[in-house]
Amino acid sequence: MQFLLILIVIIGGMGLSVEAGLLGPLGEQVGHLWATLSIFGVGAALTFLLMLFFSPRNSPSFFEQPSWQLLGGLLGAGYVVILTVVTPAIGIAMTMIGILAGQIGKSVIIDHYGLLGTERRKVDSHRLIAMGFIVLALILIAQG
Repeated sequence: MQFLLILIVIIGGMGLSVEAGLLGPLGEQVGHLWATLSIFGVGAALTFLLMLFFSPRNSPSFFEQPSWQLLGGLLGAGYVVILTVVTPAIGIAMTMIGILAGQIGKSVIIDHYGLLGTERRKVDSHRLIAMGFIVLALILIAQG
């Protein structure tokens, strides 16, 4: 089961690379913020349709949840703007490895301290070695 979930996440990551490739040219043609809005508009419409047909009707109210959890929307918008602006300048591979380095670095910190309500997972030598390889990949792709 875990293998299947990891495979799904990898496929999702592949989708992010395609998204970056689409956003760069779109941003240059219509403007970076318009491109960002279009991505969120299409995503919101699709999510609405999925909720309409598949979401449980008796789920807790959205407005009863802690307000700090809504920061994900701000972070998502920032992420998409960054993809739209940076990808044409440095390429998809460099953008994605930079994003990956930031994601993994912050994720290790969040796991280590159990932040945002997550289970604590201590930093160990394996995680540090993995981070080293990601930094090495960032350096190697920058050289290419």
